[in-house]
Amino acid sequence: MQYRRLGSSALEVSSICLGTMTFGQQNTEAEAHAQLDLARDAGVNFIDTAELYAVPARAETYGASERIVGSWLRRQRRDQIVLATKVAGPARGLSWIRGGPPALDADNIRAAIDGSLSRLQTDYVDLYQLHWPERNQPMFGQWQYDPARERECTSIHDQLEALSGLVKAGKVRYVGLSNEHPWGVTEFLRLAREHALPTVVSVQNAYNLLNRVYEYGMAELCAREQVGLLAYSPLGFGLLTGKYLDNPSAPGRLTAFEGFGQRYGKPGVPAAVAAYAQVAKDFGRTPTQLAMAFVVGRWFVNSTIIGATSLNQLKENLAAADMTLSVDELAAIEAVHLQWSNPAP
Repeated sequence: MQYRRLGSSALEVSSICLGTMTFGQQNTEAEAHAQLDLARDAGVNFIDTAELYAVPARAETYGASERIVGSWLRRQRRDQIVLATKVAGPARGLSWIRGGPPALDADNIRAAIDGSLSRLQTDYVDLYQLHWPERNQPMFGQWQYDPARERECTSIHDQLEALSGLVKAGKVRYVGLSNEHPWGVTEFLRLAREHALPTVVSVQNAYNLLNRVYEYGMAELCAREQVGLLAYSPLGFGLLTGKYLDNPSAPGRLTAFEGFGQRYGKPGVPAAVAAYAQVAKDFGRTPTQLAMAFVVGRWFVNSTIIGATSLNQLKENLAAADMTLSVDELAAIEAVHLQWSNPAP
């Protein structure tokens, strides 16, 4: 297992981070603990969760993933685990989360961290992330900014002030963003400098062979500003494993939950998936190996977040992450990318 510095922080994180959004929905507590044990034994020291999880979000499973991680965490040496969680943003119709939540204001952020710490059975988290922006932004499969959808929102300065309070209270070590865009990252960094507030050290965005939008504006910005990428969905909700090519109804999140993974229902996705599967076959790899090794090997990726519903899946993902793609393989990937560029933004 490789370890990398997370952005400008002092955190050394494994190149693989175990994501937990299946815990409490597709995985029982015992199954989740088995995954956590396997990942830990493989050298993974980085665990990512969120108050929203399990996914798909439901009132009945709100906070389940954090509770399951917490019951495992209490048996570990806390200083050997890098723990990340997230506060849910507004405007998603999640009425069971603090009544909306209406905003990422100080009251909501304080309530969210206190709930998370209680469920996680710890007195601090290493990385606290804003799950998605409060302001109007294209997210989760949308790809165009629409100024007509502007709305009132908590200022980024006030959000940073609230996060600063958590850092000063010792509840949070570092802060990060998720599902963010270049303007948002720039504003968080600018305001942090101007007002001596916490600097964001990471951004957690989707990144995989079907969605390389991060490379266009975010890669340079984050490299120059020392903001690390936590890449999620490296397998594109399972599509890049190739399992849906011959069996569109194969078991998985896309078939188990209606309307789940809308980002991957766009017209160019099947052709791109098939093309990448052919590249993998040409070089004697599985599609999973190709997709995972590509993301883990990118120079701007600090850690790749993987999720699994079985120990066998987790083992395959962990093994693929240790592989290095050849120059010829990378060239073949780029050829497909130029033909089928970002079909799932």
